[in-house]
Amino acid sequence: MSIKFLLLSINFIFLTTLISLLPKAISQSPTCNGISISYVYNSGFQIPPNTTQTTDQPYNFQSTLVLTNGAAERLKSWRVFVGFKNREFLVSASNAVLADGTSLPANVTGGVVLAGFPVTDLMTAVETAGDFNQMQARIQLVGTEFGVPPSNISLPANVYLVNDGYLCSTPFSPGNETQVCCVKDPNATPTTPVDDEQPFETRKEGDISIMYDVISSQDTEYKAQVTISNQNPLTRLDYWQLSWDWMRGEFINSMKGAYPSVVDTNACIFGRQGEFYKQLDFSKALNCDRRPTIVDLPLDKANDAELGLVPFCCGNGTLLPPSIGLNKSISAFMMQVYKMPPDLNRTQLTPPQNWNINGTMNANYQCGPPVRVNPTRFPNPNGLTSESTAVASWQVICNIRHTKPETPKCCVSFSTFFNKSVVPCSTCACGCSTSNTCSTTAPALLLPSNALLVPFENRTKLTTKFAKDNGWTLPNPLPCADNCGVSINWHLLSDYKDGWTARMTIFNWGETSFADWFAAVELDKSMAGFENVYSFNGSKVAGSNSTLFLQGLPGLNYIVAERDGRKPKKDPRVPGSQQSVISFTKKNLPGLNVARGDGFPKKVYFNGLECAIPPILPITSYSTQIRIPFGSVLVTLILLLFLQKLF
Repeated sequence: MSIKFLLLSINFIFLTTLISLLPKAISQSPTCNGISISYVYNSGFQIPPNTTQTTDQPYNFQSTLVLTNGAAERLKSWRVFVGFKNREFLVSASNAVLADGTSLPANVTGGVVLAGFPVTDLMTAVETAGDFNQMQARIQLVGTEFGVPPSNISLPANVYLVNDGYLCSTPFSPGNETQVCCVKDPNATPTTPVDDEQPFETRKEGDISIMYDVISSQDTEYKAQVTISNQNPLTRLDYWQLSWDWMRGEFINSMKGAYPSVVDTNACIFGRQGEFYKQLDFSKALNCDRRPTIVDLPLDKANDAELGLVPFCCGNGTLLPPSIGLNKSISAFMMQVYKMPPDLNRTQLTPPQNWNINGTMNANYQCGPPVRVNPTRFPNPNGLTSESTAVASWQVICNIRHTKPETPKCCVSFSTFFNKSVVPCSTCACGCSTSNTCSTTAPALLLPSNALLVPFENRTKLTTKFAKDNGWTLPNPLPCADNCGVSINWHLLSDYKDGWTARMTIFNWGETSFADWFAAVELDKSMAGFENVYSFNGSKVAGSNSTLFLQGLPGLNYIVAERDGRKPKKDPRVPGSQQSVISFTKKNLPGLNVARGDGFPKKVYFNGLECAIPPILPITSYSTQIRIPFGSVLVTLILLLFLQKLF
């Protein structure tokens, strides 16, 4: 009896184990001939701290997100949005990472996009004979949410596929599960056809493109080249900092062309790395942080035999727009990366995840996950006509994050030849702290033209006298400063029958000089008549009919910082400045009214950052019947001819 019971028990255990090894059935209805998505709430429990406020009580939640490819073509680089709605804090996600480059744990209130890692593609049933292990991604989610006890099943507000060209059904929520079916949109803009025979993604463009190229690989280590390219025609990075997460215990042993912001190997010495690499001298290694931060090297290290000699390296952290020069829009470095068990195979290569890049006084960027692309080809280092190919290549695309209006760093003032008043930069255009000595809400006072050359703190006498002479009421207290480090004056210089001119002056009121500066102005209606810039380099932005790109001429591409006047004890400080006249024609532009607004830019950018624009234009005293005396036109033309010959 006991033997029979034992045999029955063994058979039962065997059958149970066998059943557990079978692929799980699709939660979504089998009629979904697309990508079925299932979000299942599994369990949860109350966690400390205990609070009497029901909505603030935290709870653990554990859920499963399942994607299954039931379509006829492979799904590459899958990404799914999960619309969390209960102030969730995601702690872990197996087989996935956050697509915006954020490291876990992370606040995912309002929803989050998950991307596949380490498996990024979902194969089809046809090419795998229905193997769910290759058709399906199963993500176990663990996190914290507020105000929803386990008795109330917590499901996301929405779940859908983020990949381009798909339409998803309305979420269906039977019990503790939300189901969605996503199919190809028949009306979507045609894209490059998916080639199931091609294992790599097509390279994409963004504001910043980062290439992670493995150029040689051994069992325990590999060498990688990281190339950062600025692809945005109007932005720049200064003193860039690059960071990522190692996912498999890797560490940086050596680098050329860049350097970790902190050299620290304690995590290796006291961790698994030190136990495995017993013979390695960690005093010569560079960084063992799970999330290192990399910075560029200064210019004088470009030809350093130990740290430099990498093409496009050592630019002091500056990435300029490609229109200024390809060599100034790219930065590159190389590093030797050591791997950890069980990845001790030269073909076992895992790129770092959760990339992030930023700079000083630059826009904020959001980076996607690395995508495997065709191996990069490099020029032969020996000067031969052949090319060398990377072992493996991944691309990371980073785009400017437009989440909320950011405080400007620069501002614009307007003036004209027919109006004695200058419309200055707006009060607190670049931010203000609470003040009892000035008003943060009062409109900025109109200025006499000579006040533009004077720092704000020295303008009070000029502006108050100007207001009194014109019979204007002064607010009490007076308006606060614009607090901008850079101000740009756009002056309508002339307006005649066949054309018009403007003068643009850039003032640097800060303590930092600007090398390789550039600016851009958007002129919606008048840009088609652009003719010439006389003291700057000027050109239309590629792909835009309304944007003029400006930069300093060779030798004049430097705007110095604010400095003392000739007599520091008496004279106010003097801003660094650059100025140029810009000419336009009116031919083939019927109805153009320059003085009534068409001659003023709608947007102005300096070094890639958008400047604050005044709310009004200085056009109130301009009559549509006014005629510009011939002498004014003649003076303007002589000035333009002189500048043209001079430069």
